[in-house]
Amino acid sequence: MANKDAKVKENVPGKYYVDDQCIACGVCEGTAPENFKMNDDGSHAYVYKQPENETEEKACEDAKNSCPATSIGDDGK
Repeated sequence: MANKDAKVKENVPGKYYVDDQCIACGVCEGTAPENFKMNDDGSHAYVYKQPENETEEKACEDAKNSCPATSIGDDGK
C-alpha cells in the first residue's frame, strides 16, 4: 500500500500520487500515459497530471491496481 507521507516530490497535488517505493517498471506510464511520467533520471515515476475525465480516472485506477510495488496511492479526494 502506498504511503502518502513518502510521496515523490514531482507529483502534482491531487488525488493520485506515487511514493518512494516505485521501482520504475513503467506499468503506470503504459497504462495511464496522460497522467504518469518517469522522472528525468529514470529512477521513479510520478503523477504529472491528475485525471480530468472518466477515461483518465479509470486509467489511473487501473495503473494503481497494476503497480507491482504498490507505490501508487489514492488519497480519496
